[in-house]
Amino acid sequence: MTNYTPILQQLMQQVDITSFKQLSRTAGVSERQLRRLRQGQVLQMRVETLSKLSQVLQVQVNKLLEMFAPELVTPEPDTPSEVLITLQQEYQHLQQELEKQRETLVQEFQQSSLQVLESWLVQWPTAAYAAQQNEQLPALKLLPLMGPVESLLQKWGVEAIAPVGAEVPYNPQYHQLISGNAQLGEIVRVRYTGYWHGDKLLYRAKVSPV
Repeated sequence: MTNYTPILQQLMQQVDITSFKQLSRTAGVSERQLRRLRQGQVLQMRVETLSKLSQVLQVQVNKLLEMFAPELVTPEPDTPSEVLITLQQEYQHLQQELEKQRETLVQEFQQSSLQVLESWLVQWPTAAYAAQQNEQLPALKLLPLMGPVESLLQKWGVEAIAPVGAEVPYNPQYHQLISGNAQLGEIVRVRYTGYWHGDKLLYRAKVSPV
């Protein structure tokens, strides 16, 4: 049985990892899996494990396979074996699945956060508009403090339908009347801001006839 320990140690030195225990902790794989790698038992290792090691050692999975399982590569240059092709495809599929999971988690986090912030999102722009109309209000000094929150919402793709005080053509799809009546296209004034989250409507803007 070929001992691939020197090859693994060389890769570890290139990324300043001094022990197998440190590599195990950094990559999140067991020392048992590392022993398999050192013994050339790559086919007994999961693609996810190889992916974690490749990221920590800064070596592509296909290169890792060539180093620790050279028998999988055919003698012809640039002609990987069927096993190598299969492993590469599984690795690419795993990367795609992980990216989808990450995007889903980000969207779920944003949605839950926006639900918690719903009252603030609706009320704050109206309070800020009132403060801007009266420079004597102490609350005017608080407006700059909300800059980071507004920047975060912008980064998340949260956009106001229209600012408070704006006069816009009435559209019941985007506007909710809080007093009076209005026909489609008639001018109304925004009292409370509504929001988009990407291409999804979060809340309709609350409006009243001019």
